Amino acid sequence: MRVVMTQTKISVFEGKRIRKKFYQGEWWFSIIDVIGVLIESSRSRKYWNDLKNKLIDEGYFEVSENIGQLKMESSDGKKYKTDCANTETIFRIIQSIPSKKAEPFKLWLAKVGYERGGGVAGNARKDTEKELGQSTISDENYLDAGDQIKKLEFNEN
Repeated sequence: MRVVMTQTKISVFEGKRIRKKFYQGEWWFSIIDVIGVLIESSRSRKYWNDLKNKLIDEGYFEVSENIGQLKMESSDGKKYKTDCANTETIFRIIQSIPSKKAEPFKLWLAKVGYERGGGVAGNARKDTEKELGQSTISDENYLDAGDQIKKLEFNEN
């Protein structure tokens, strides 16, 4: 089965950028970006390493098993392997972070995490992909909301 990898997309929560990638039929988010929004600190990578070890020590192996490293574009324009998780796993990680932004972020994530591939249309798409043996969505036939915003900003200048 052919898996279509898309470029890194950006979603915005309260002015903060969160990288995401559509992978294996669902959105995967940069864990470092999510943590950075929740803890409001520049030390999100250190926080994530400590939290990951704590979760493993507490027996939450499924969290570490459901994390993948996807190449995502960084602020320097280069692509690096980045710890990422799907929407469900991000929800589990958020539960472990004491933050006043956790609840608003969960609501935002529920919308953004399921905006492509959810509901009846998403199930129909998945059935079609199963029959075809390949993804029906590619960079050529999908326009992200961030792309639309960029076009609007370009047209305004």
